[in-house]
Amino acid sequence: MKKWLRENSWRHAIGIFICLFSIFPLYLVVISSFNPSGSLQLTSFIPKVLSWNNYHTLFKSPAIPYLTWMKNSLYIAGSVALISVMIGSAAAFAFSRLNFTGKKLGIQLLLLVQMFPAILAISAVYVIMERVHNFAPDIGLGTQPGLLLVYLGGAMGVNIWLLKGFVDSIPMELDEAAKIDGASAVQTFWLIFVPLAAPVLAVVTLMSFIGTFNEYILARLFLVNMNTRTVAVGLQQFIGGQYSQNWGPFAAGSIIASVPIVIIFLSLQKYIVSGLTAGSVKG
Repeated sequence: MKKWLRENSWRHAIGIFICLFSIFPLYLVVISSFNPSGSLQLTSFIPKVLSWNNYHTLFKSPAIPYLTWMKNSLYIAGSVALISVMIGSAAAFAFSRLNFTGKKLGIQLLLLVQMFPAILAISAVYVIMERVHNFAPDIGLGTQPGLLLVYLGGAMGVNIWLLKGFVDSIPMELDEAAKIDGASAVQTFWLIFVPLAAPVLAVVTLMSFIGTFNEYILARLFLVNMNTRTVAVGLQQFIGGQYSQNWGPFAAGSIIASVPIVIIFLSLQKYIVSGLTAGSVKG
């Protein structure tokens, strides 16, 4: 027993410390959402008074369209996830299996673009979308479709590279067998690639959804109108003022906003595990 304690006790101590360190912020947010004072100050580790006032503020106050923010976030994040995966998978299949002029240059340019932080392009994107708004107000600056286009442009490079690596691991013999049977490139894509790539497609979809759902900078830059904001931008108004910081509703809104992500993660868990551990040979 002494030998075990001497050799392994410090490992358990470090593991317990890391777990507590990771759980504490979540615990603080949950407790703050039930704090009637609307602050982050706790008088004790387990508060004696808990209240639902912060949740009532989100859903009952006419000045806070929280459900609209949630709907906007789900619409934008869901659209970006689905459309980017559809376009990215088709592009990855083309770069991996088809021969066309500019193939090597195109994939190199995609890699080159991903080397630069996206924050560098914010000024250029703002000017471009502002000018787009002059002749196409429905997809320009300050609109959700315009923000959707910007998100799609930013997600293409990463998704294509992730999916191309998976397509390269699929044996070419499957493609050759499909060609012998008379299948076209489109039929090979839908009948062979998509079924085999279901796990990695689920992983890319989840990553795109979470990344877009939590994104703040571009959403804050584009969405000015109160009813078009996402939940990340809308909740910021609770803590953005110098003398009007109200952490209670902010914490409550953050907890509710995490529910869709948890549901999607649990529903795709089977595909996520197999997608992250996919080997070099499929089928």
